[in-house]
Amino acid sequence: MNDKLYGKFLFNFLAKDQKNAEAVMEAGKGFVVPGITADKFNTVEEAAEKVKELKTVTNMVSIGLGGGGNTANWKKVLEIAAASNPGHINQPFETATYSKGYLDGNGTPKQLVNALIQPTGEVGKIKLANSGTILAVEEFMEVATGLGIESIKMMPVKGTQHLEELIYVTKVASKKGIRGFEPAGGISASNIKEIIQGVKDIDIEFFMPHIFGTTIDKESGETIPEKVQEILNEVEGL
Repeated sequence: MNDKLYGKFLFNFLAKDQKNAEAVMEAGKGFVVPGITADKFNTVEEAAEKVKELKTVTNMVSIGLGGGGNTANWKKVLEIAAASNPGHINQPFETATYSKGYLDGNGTPKQLVNALIQPTGEVGKIKLANSGTILAVEEFMEVATGLGIESIKMMPVKGTQHLEELIYVTKVASKKGIRGFEPAGGISASNIKEIIQGVKDIDIEFFMPHIFGTTIDKESGETIPEKVQEILNEVEGL
């Protein structure tokens, strides 16, 4: 995995191409996992070629579901990963273990597969992204660790709207031995500092916010390096 800010924090930004990935990595001082989303590509082959292009400048690329965490894209993400060895993929909780097993059995080098859940508005409860089932966080983590889940993704956190829930889930994940936590949705330079401050004392291997909307140039589709730098500036020195 890439170098982490304070030994813990990584940031996931989209990258349009190799040049954009290089600029984003530089602006993020290397604490970046660049990514693509499956919904932006017409074919698995096209997406796989893009992953391979990005991997010329980084050892890990993240493949996202896209469409605001559209769980229907889980299989496309899996097929892209099998064809390109990205290093990190996004999955709904319900298919995360299957996807990991499929890739292991397919001979794909070890991938970090996260498991998507949703906030509920109530601290101590989470919702499964695919089925809508609501579970107590501790109950969910018992199942997740039993299934070998390594990282939990929570989306949409809507910036800091679900911050208390996010902090609580990260704490429980840490205690249960989950390696990472990945919040997404509405995160920007205006709220990243508050989010990072909320979890900086939690002993978890990595914490990786996914930051898309506010950093992307709507015309070119490229992630804007200056926006990445602005986010890093907010959290450095905490």
